[in-house]
This record gives sequence, C-alpha cells and structure tokens, in this order.
Amino acid sequence: MATISNIPVVRAEMLIRKPAEEVFEAFVDPAITTKFWFTKSSGRLETGKLVRWDWEMYGVHDEVRVKEIEPNKRILIESSDGTQVEWILTRRADDETFVTIINSGFTGSGDEVVNQAIDSTGGYTMVLCGLKALLEHGISLNLVGDKAPDAHVNRQ
Repeated sequence: MATISNIPVVRAEMLIRKPAEEVFEAFVDPAITTKFWFTKSSGRLETGKLVRWDWEMYGVHDEVRVKEIEPNKRILIESSDGTQVEWILTRRADDETFVTIINSGFTGSGDEVVNQAIDSTGGYTMVLCGLKALLEHGISLNLVGDKAPDAHVNRQ
C-alpha cells in the first residue's frame, strides 16, 4: 500500500481577461461571487472578519476567517476545517489577470487527504471557469449547482 510522504497542495490557475481590480472584487463582493460560486454570504471579505458562505442547494455552509488581504493582489482565508486558501492575482496587462488559487492544510488518513485534494482541484477549477464565463462573457454557468444535481436538498 502506498503512503504519502508529502501532503498535497492544490493549485488551480486561469487567465481572466479583465483588470485585477474587477477580478478581486468578484472574490470579495458576495453580490458578484454568488453568481459563480456560493449562493449566500454573511458579508464582504475583509481582513480579520469571519464570513459564512452557504451553498443552499446542498444545505451546507462554511465559516471562513479572512487572514490577509492585499487589494487587487492577494486574499488568504482559513476554512472551518483548518485548510487555507490563497488567491494570488497577477496583472498581465491592463485587462488581463492570471489567478492562482492554492489550497493547503489537508488532514486525515492518506486516502482522505488525497480525496480532499482531488475534490479541491476540481472545485477550484470550476470556480475559475465560472468566474471567467461571468466576467468575460456575462454568462452565469451554474457550474457548482449543476455538478451534483442529485445532492440538492430540495430536489423535485
């Protein structure tokens, strides 16, 4: 049986053809974020703040602590499970931003850590694809809700 000698660190990346200021706002302002990721939030991301994010279709939520924010450059949060997520926004041109999302701190057995990393990779890739469609084309793809339609709490 294989063992893990290094805990995985997830990295999802995408070029978004919009200015860094607009991409940054999409992640800190829940009025925008709810169009491509979670469905409800207790507020805007601000350093030191505890924010609740809800995915109402699944009946789940998370409380995240905003550890650091560098406007238009970087966001660092800690989730309720102790994992950390860092967004790094790199301006490539006036209207291009390369977004890197790094998720780290997975815990549990080797199998659990690997499964968390795989789920996180897919999840943050979907978030970036949804953001790209929204900001570049004005389209809300409903990727998060459509990923597991059979898991919706109010299925009909």
